[in-house]
Amino acid sequence: QVQLVESGGGLVQPGGSLRLSCAASGSIFSISNMGWYRQAPGKQRELVANIPSGGLATYADSVKDRFTISRDNAKNTVYLQMSSLKPEDTAVYYCNIVGWRSGSGFRAAFNAWGQGTQVTVSS
Repeated sequence: QVQLVESGGGLVQPGGSLRLSCAASGSIFSISNMGWYRQAPGKQRELVANIPSGGLATYADSVKDRFTISRDNAKNTVYLQMSSLKPEDTAVYYCNIVGWRSGSGFRAAFNAWGQGTQVTVSS
């Protein structure tokens, strides 16, 4: 099994910054894609940022030039640096990691989600 643990959410004033982290653990063989999603009350979950292995990061238009996604492959960790936060960024943020896990005599794909971390932007 692969587990994801998120951290870094909280309450911040408009214009402030937060950094989210998501660390994966378990019998991980390789990781292909890492991403961050968010879900605001009454809305569908939406993709915020995505970073594939060896590829370019992509962002939702609403967060471009304000958020930066990065990954540390040695630590199986993905980060989301959020700056110039707005009240409309308030949501529960989820990380998503896709890859391959391995064990004794097998290798299997996995698609894991973090538990979610609340980000509230308010004065």
